[in-house]
Amino acid sequence: MGRLAAASLVGTAIEFFDFFVYGTAAALVLGPLFFPTFSPVAGTLAAFGTFAIGFLSRPLGSVVFGHVGDRYGRRPVLFASLLLTGCATVAVGCVPTYESIGVAAPILLLVLRFLQGLGLGGEWGGAVLLTAEHAPAGRRALWASFPQIGPAVGFLLANGVMLALTAGLGDADFRSWGWRVPFWAAGLLAAAGLALRSSLAETPQFEALAAEGKQASAPLREVARGHWRLVLLTAGALAVGYAVFYTVSTWALAYGTERLGVPSTVMLTCVMAAVAIKGALTPVFALLGDRYGRRTLCLAGCAASALWMFPMIALLHTARPLLMFLGFLGSLLGFITMFAVVAAYLPELYEPRVRCTGAAVGYNLAGVLGGALTPIVATAVSDGGDGPPWGVAAYLTGVALVSLACFALLPETLPARAEEVAERECAPA
Repeated sequence: MGRLAAASLVGTAIEFFDFFVYGTAAALVLGPLFFPTFSPVAGTLAAFGTFAIGFLSRPLGSVVFGHVGDRYGRRPVLFASLLLTGCATVAVGCVPTYESIGVAAPILLLVLRFLQGLGLGGEWGGAVLLTAEHAPAGRRALWASFPQIGPAVGFLLANGVMLALTAGLGDADFRSWGWRVPFWAAGLLAAAGLALRSSLAETPQFEALAAEGKQASAPLREVARGHWRLVLLTAGALAVGYAVFYTVSTWALAYGTERLGVPSTVMLTCVMAAVAIKGALTPVFALLGDRYGRRTLCLAGCAASALWMFPMIALLHTARPLLMFLGFLGSLLGFITMFAVVAAYLPELYEPRVRCTGAAVGYNLAGVLGGALTPIVATAVSDGGDGPPWGVAAYLTGVALVSLACFALLPETLPARAEEVAERECAPA
């Protein structure tokens, strides 16, 4: 389990490094370089628009790779998704700016961002099922939480590199070539991840299905017919997590530097410190999920998020590093209370034959609802006025209340129940 968990963590860290480095670049530099004819706010909105494309393609990636995972195994998904995301990310670092090739520059950016999201949409399902389907029932949330640490590690790597570059280079050099370095580094990281995953074994539950010839021939059709309500509820329930995380990690970065005049190095340091603590506490909340239930933790985290959004915006608007950090940390603790257990929760909600598709589609649809729209909406409602952007807080609170209602409609899953479903599905006819 340790080797499997490490391989899943490293793989998701690499893929989310690729995904997050784009978000940081969108907040700091892509607007002026690829949309120079726009006003500063409009350029940021346009850059966040290309950022959102990655979320829109993630559900499609979950469908494509979910079919592979449910039909041919979880293991092939881990290789194909990592290869696609890595290649697309390296290519982003090679795209000429608007000044060099005109409108073709943002178009290429959109296409490559789409491919990034396509790969990441498959990564989560494969990595989570690799650990969840190998893990003992009583510790499934703990072991399945390791892929959930990967996003924190990827975020810290992406922003650590950006922080070093912005601190070590002059503004002219950073805008000229420095911002491209993290994208080029993604190629080396992807190669290392592929090497690490080369020795992984297929999961026992899929092998049992394959031995009996019980794989789903059309997983998406089965999910759409028999589990559509579950997919919509999980997407709505998880939307608040994406909304909170990308408010902190993407929108707040742009707002702090552009509107509050806080140096980008200070903003990055505040966000990174909060993300580091969030990542370290992920296994702790997962253990609580193994003891008290997945739904219980999700309801608690969702309620905490609804209560914290206005204080978080107030703390951000002070522009004081310690207070901003506390605001970010409170938000991410509510987030991880939910997302530490969803890697066990979602697979337990679906039968093994459609688990890769069902869990991944629900998870990535939540990304569209919460992650794709939030930086755009937050930037739009915070434009104008000198006071705190309360509209952002109201929007996030509303998303949290919708997610709370969705969680309330989902069932609790117990390890014993999940095992019974798996055994019944894999038993000979």
